[in-house]
Amino acid sequence: MIVFTAFLAGRLQAARLSRVHSRQLSSLSVYYGWYCALGALAPTMLAGLIAWFFPIRPDVVAVGLPLIAVAGAIYTCMQIRPEVSMQLRVERLIKWMLMASGGVAVLTTFGIVLSLIFETARFFASDGVSASEFFFGLEWSAQTSAAFGAVPLFFGTFFIAFIALLIAAPVGLFCAIYLSEYASPRQRRVLKPVLEILAGIPTVVYGFFAILVVAPLVRQLGLAVNDVLRPLNGGMDVLTAQPKSALAAGLVMGIMIIPFVSSLSDDVLRTVPKKLKNGALGVGATRAEMMKHIVLPVAFPGLMAAMLLATSRAIGETMIVVMAAGERANLTANPFEDITTVTVQIVALMTGDPEFDNPRTLSAFALGAALFVVTLFFNFVSQWIVDRQRKRYAGL
Repeated sequence: MIVFTAFLAGRLQAARLSRVHSRQLSSLSVYYGWYCALGALAPTMLAGLIAWFFPIRPDVVAVGLPLIAVAGAIYTCMQIRPEVSMQLRVERLIKWMLMASGGVAVLTTFGIVLSLIFETARFFASDGVSASEFFFGLEWSAQTSAAFGAVPLFFGTFFIAFIALLIAAPVGLFCAIYLSEYASPRQRRVLKPVLEILAGIPTVVYGFFAILVVAPLVRQLGLAVNDVLRPLNGGMDVLTAQPKSALAAGLVMGIMIIPFVSSLSDDVLRTVPKKLKNGALGVGATRAEMMKHIVLPVAFPGLMAAMLLATSRAIGETMIVVMAAGERANLTANPFEDITTVTVQIVALMTGDPEFDNPRTLSAFALGAALFVVTLFFNFVSQWIVDRQRKRYAGL
């Protein structure tokens, strides 16, 4: 409200001074209003940021921020002159605000990294914890501070993400190809919103669907496969099919991230220049050949980015894994057994009343730091692949 009032006051003040001094305004009146509005907003945002980082009483903040906004609005209104170009000042203020916003993002990222580093260092400095056990240990029992081998957690994370991508990558890409090249405008108007509805469904709903529908079907499939393989193994069970399984979680997670792959891939495919498509069709190539040899190679960097986003979404998912895959750290390649992931264990370790001076809680920061490094490594590798492919087709 104060900012809106400052905007109106700036415009009225500019019009009044123009009449009093019989001089034409050097800028549009709207810039004078924006100058006063930004004069009220910018110092208030700065003061709010300072109050966020430093312990200041809430009642002081509640009273001080409006007073700062009013003072800033009055000061900027007093600076208004008809001969002064407010357009340049407004653009300069907006530039500084944009730079400050970017600086906040950088500082926030830097703070997250520092917090992970410091808490991870405290974890490895704890008694009974060794880096070799954490990175190469095969047993995880952090709740009792007995074992901190994180290999089962990272294996479960990437195992479930791999299953999800086996579903989402081909289905999402084929949907994008159909929508961008084969579907009629009417079909596209119907199918694309229906696909994007999947992205708006809460993950807890996917979790209910996984545990009530998919998990029982996966268990029945596992039992049927075991019945087929049992005679070949001398009457002994080959597979263990449990109520919760990595396959159930991976299947539902793959369905969940299909919209991410299809929507982004469709946007990327539609950015390929039409002259390339028409040129391929003009020399006698079929539509399938045109997609294979022209469109997909040219759109590869964007498609890689879509797959990377889907992978990050799968790695960071928690609710579906908790409800469909379980919370047991189980190092197994059997997709019909229960398994857990890094994010699930972080939530479990931080649930309740955590004490930040014992290895149990600090191990969550170590898991987060390790997952951060692994994800960053995959980002660098994918970026290298994208840059290499972009240089290859730069002349097209």
